[in-house]
Amino acid sequence: MGKINLKEKRNMSMLMDFYELTMSNAYLSKGLKDKVVYFDMFFRKVPEQGGFAIMAGLKQLTEYIEGLKFDEADIEYLRSLNIFNEEFLEYLRNFKFTGSIYSVKEGTPIFPNEPIITVKAPIIEAQLIETMILLTINHQSLIATKANRIARAAKGIPILEFGARRSQGYDGSIYGARAAYIGGAQGTATAIAGEVFGIPVFGTMAHSWIQLFEDEYEAFKAYAESYPDSCTLLVDTYSVLESGVPNAIKVAKEVLEPMGKRLKGVRLDSGDMAYLSRKTRKMLDEAGLNDCNIVASNSLDEYTITSLLNQGAKIDVFGVGERLVTSKAEPVFGGVYKLVAVEDNEGKPIPRIKLSENVEKVSNPGFKKVYRLFNKENDTAIADIITMADEVIDDTNPYTIFDPVYTWKKKKLTNYYAVELQIPIFEDGVKVYKSPSLKEIKHYCEEEVNKLWEEVRRFENPHTYYVDLSKKLWNTKRELIERLREEN
Repeated sequence: MGKINLKEKRNMSMLMDFYELTMSNAYLSKGLKDKVVYFDMFFRKVPEQGGFAIMAGLKQLTEYIEGLKFDEADIEYLRSLNIFNEEFLEYLRNFKFTGSIYSVKEGTPIFPNEPIITVKAPIIEAQLIETMILLTINHQSLIATKANRIARAAKGIPILEFGARRSQGYDGSIYGARAAYIGGAQGTATAIAGEVFGIPVFGTMAHSWIQLFEDEYEAFKAYAESYPDSCTLLVDTYSVLESGVPNAIKVAKEVLEPMGKRLKGVRLDSGDMAYLSRKTRKMLDEAGLNDCNIVASNSLDEYTITSLLNQGAKIDVFGVGERLVTSKAEPVFGGVYKLVAVEDNEGKPIPRIKLSENVEKVSNPGFKKVYRLFNKENDTAIADIITMADEVIDDTNPYTIFDPVYTWKKKKLTNYYAVELQIPIFEDGVKVYKSPSLKEIKHYCEEEVNKLWEEVRRFENPHTYYVDLSKKLWNTKRELIERLREEN
């Protein structure tokens, strides 16, 4: 763990949409503050038409909720707006989250319309944490998903996150590096991410180092003398093949080898990467530097990496920048937070539903659970089943899954086992979850992705993974839709 704790540096409790405060003020004035409700956070579409996404950001969310409080400066600011009553301001002054939260674990492959996070809490508490749930999970899940795509495209070649200077602000860089590591990056160039999260950090040199010296050889020589155990040289400042690689080889022979050291790598940051890497590899091998890595950077993503490998590029490490840390091709993860149930006077959750002319925006009502069903023979994921919270899938008996839209499409499963995806994070305001280490989350992510069929993992026209409803949930949803259509 790093030496500093980012959550201690500032109070983020007011990072919320203003309507959360105005609604909460009205809830209180209408005597509704103790009304217990259930919210689901879920998403509707996988970025870039992919087969799945990766859940990330849970640790930061738990830290936020643990530290959620309104200080006197917050209270005075809200009072100055002249729209909040004093009873509500006093409520905020003494605020503490007392609800329960259930979540899918970080690193888990996730699919559209299934609950990622479920909140059970008094209405004001559940409402006030809406923005931070969405902000935290949306951002890190987006970057973890992109990193996983890039890592899979690299086919085992390490990728490093190099995007801080073009990320969307400070937090985008710091937490983007964390999410990228979960998704499959082997390290980062962002120093603070190494300090805070323990992510391996990597860095070589900029063109400015080489330009400072009278000639390229002297620049390489000075760097090798400074870092003989970890020397990687940037070879494209002037000419990769005519000066950069020859000077790197010269330094390896004249400076490093007399010290008993080896040149660790050369970096290409421009030009035709496929052509240059092949020529560079040949030159290095002919010089006896077979163990010298070739690092490639400059506007890479899963598509350019796939193209480079298909062209026979000789690259040992990919440094991936802005297209990773901003998820440039699709920079929004469309997670939403919807009310799905309200407790009655006996404490029973009564399902609620959001209707829409757009079918994909009709929510799944009620307090629910999510099960993932795996094939017992090879541990491959078969389908996810969303059930009501009081349902249990008994995997000792056959189970029939069906398409929730085309209900005649059915499949009877026998040789399977069921795993409940959500776990308790807070129970009655007490955190009961201990986050694994970042390395453990990363390893778990890799394992779980490998349990998906290859057809789900492919980039082009991936197979649509089954996310089905239990019969009880499907009936509840259908009955609610029919009743609301009749009443309205």
